[in-house]
Amino acid sequence: MEARRATVTTRSVPRITVGVPVYNGQRFLAWTLDSLLNQTIRDFVVLVGDNASTDQTPAIAQAYAARDHRVRYVRHPRNLGAAANYSRLCDMAETEFFRWSAADDCAEPRFLEACLEGLERDPQAVLVYPRIMTIDAEGQPLGEYEEGLHLPHARPSDRFFTLLQNIRLCNALYGLGRTEAFRRTRLLGSYLGSDIVFQAELSLYGKILEVPETLLLRRMHADSFTSMTLAQQREFYSPGRRQRVEMYRWRHLAEHIRSIVRAPISVTERGRLLAGLARRAVWGRDVFLREIISAARTLVARSGT
Repeated sequence: MEARRATVTTRSVPRITVGVPVYNGQRFLAWTLDSLLNQTIRDFVVLVGDNASTDQTPAIAQAYAARDHRVRYVRHPRNLGAAANYSRLCDMAETEFFRWSAADDCAEPRFLEACLEGLERDPQAVLVYPRIMTIDAEGQPLGEYEEGLHLPHARPSDRFFTLLQNIRLCNALYGLGRTEAFRRTRLLGSYLGSDIVFQAELSLYGKILEVPETLLLRRMHADSFTSMTLAQQREFYSPGRRQRVEMYRWRHLAEHIRSIVRAPISVTERGRLLAGLARRAVWGRDVFLREIISAARTLVARSGT
């Protein structure tokens, strides 16, 4: 990796890194890379992070890297899990701006240009994402998806709670952001829904804005994350790890508190955020209680086997 870094410094450093985390993505990877290399601006690098794929993913990525100097291929010695792969790619970026691209999605040609314009227009913005069209496995449109995460609010607490209220498929995660702002967060953790926690934490550092153009094509297919069972999703995040008793709501509450405590915000805003989380916990107390009961039953069942 050090040799790769030395090579980069011999020429002008691009402004944007597109990180493509992938594991056994041979079916759609070429479509994704073609769409990224067809952008209206060229001042970027595509960094493919391969989680030790066992299919033709390495051959595909290496072929693209051989043809186009903007594509760089990094293979991890083992499957780190999706969250660690995402975070590793951001850590490796040497550019001012960064975005993740799922290895089965496609970007319209103006994606990077439009999002970069949004970031340059508003210095307070930390993430800019476009409108989304969902597509099927063959690339046929399924319909536009309303993300609802346009957060131009001045107060961090307003951005934070609007995001928690509206977030669903986490499509804004694939927008273009400021690398420095991303790295001030804890990035993605190896637990379910850490992409939600990441975006909520990021909203404490600046605005999240939507470009009114449909430029991201999110592919829905039988092997996508949203089609996985709960067990498969856990394996996707943390492969090979012994399954622990997880309390989704409690984990997210604890992680949100950690985000708020460490964020560079005023005492007034910190108090407003913590009070708001407390209210949400009270309103959802039945769900929190059910998680405790379910976890206790699981532990009892395991102890009896």
